Amino acid sequence: MLADVRDISVVGEACSGEDALRMVRELKPHVVLMDIQMPGIGGLEATRKLLQAHPDVHILAVTACNEEPLPSMLMKAGASGYVTKGTPLPDMLAAIRSVSVGQPYLSSDVAQEIAINSLQKTETPFDVLSEREAQVALMIVNCQNNQEIADRLNVSPKTISTYRARIYEKLRIDSDVKLTLMALRHGLLQNDK
Repeated sequence: MLADVRDISVVGEACSGEDALRMVRELKPHVVLMDIQMPGIGGLEATRKLLQAHPDVHILAVTACNEEPLPSMLMKAGASGYVTKGTPLPDMLAAIRSVSVGQPYLSSDVAQEIAINSLQKTETPFDVLSEREAQVALMIVNCQNNQEIADRLNVSPKTISTYRARIYEKLRIDSDVKLTLMALRHGLLQNDK
């Protein structure tokens, strides 16, 4: 979509959160289009780590999910904007240009979802989780085991086991299957079927 746009140059494409970290360090882009549900550490943790290492980079989340709490979680992590993958090209360009100059941008469907959620004070069970617990929960529902999560977050597998136990306790569940079903039900995971 962006190849024919004169004032925008695509300098790279990463296939995982770890690749995104490496490529930003090497290529120094002004704006990063970040998918939340990518392999590896995922978009949420990649956003946090990118902004810690490169606070001048602007991140625009581009994902299929417009349902809360993901938009709010990503904006709290430091993303400058949030659009859905179905966003028309003119709106996508407006979002990129907006975040590139430090202006926040939310696509209309995301803004409406956030506004309705805040007006209705709709809470999900995931609201009781800390940011790190929510991050680990997202990695669990994306089929990553304790060792994979530990490696990606630079902690021990025992620490991840502790997080998993706390997540289960706080959400009053006892399995990854129940966690995944709950994540689907509350918009943290998209059902692609």
